[in-house]
Amino acid sequence: MFTLQKLSLALVGTTVFLVSANPASAITLVNGSSTPTPNGISSNQPGVTTIDFNNGVAPTTGFAKYSSPVGTPTIVSGSVSGSYAKPVGDESKYLTISPTRNNVPGNTDSVTIDFDQALDYFGLHWGSVDTYNSIEFYSGISLLQSFAGTDIPGATGGGNQSSPQDNLFVNFFADAGQTFNKVVLKSSGTAFESDNHAYRVANVPEPGSMLGLLAFGALGVGSFTKRKFKTV
Repeated sequence: MFTLQKLSLALVGTTVFLVSANPASAITLVNGSSTPTPNGISSNQPGVTTIDFNNGVAPTTGFAKYSSPVGTPTIVSGSVSGSYAKPVGDESKYLTISPTRNNVPGNTDSVTIDFDQALDYFGLHWGSVDTYNSIEFYSGISLLQSFAGTDIPGATGGGNQSSPQDNLFVNFFADAGQTFNKVVLKSSGTAFESDNHAYRVANVPEPGSMLGLLAFGALGVGSFTKRKFKTV
């Protein structure tokens, strides 16, 4: 009987492990459209919310909060030589990130986007992809994965403003069991231009359903124990 009790506890521990230790900490990158439009390239994924910056600001309150170490994120339009270049074909307003030494008003070398809930998708029109541009994905304070301009399939990373492979919509999908709630855009050079940021709230199971799954596992263990006991 003592052996059966130990077996039961071991099986319960296994059930909890299988339920709680699932996520693979990774984000999958998929190229999207490179066909330009006057309003920039938008996500074609279902159920997304898009921030297009056409009101001239990045939101600092609400579900998605944009912030930068110095001042507020910089929203511009058009191109200024030596400072920023619009994504090809984009005549609307967009976000630009450059080191503070470049004297772009309000500019900084990073922009952080904090989300009120966990996401399973984020995408953006990445203009003139450069090797020194990067994007990081976090769950809380934990860095899940980082991508540089050189990680974009087919992109040269040379910041070619007129090249389709260096101006495209880039999709980032959380792998099965994974979510993220913070995105950080960085650039160590001039510049990281992006537009039409799109995000989707993850379908996270309710706590009650997880407890139910655990209870089901424990019930299964109990049934196994009873059957084992009867055969002894």
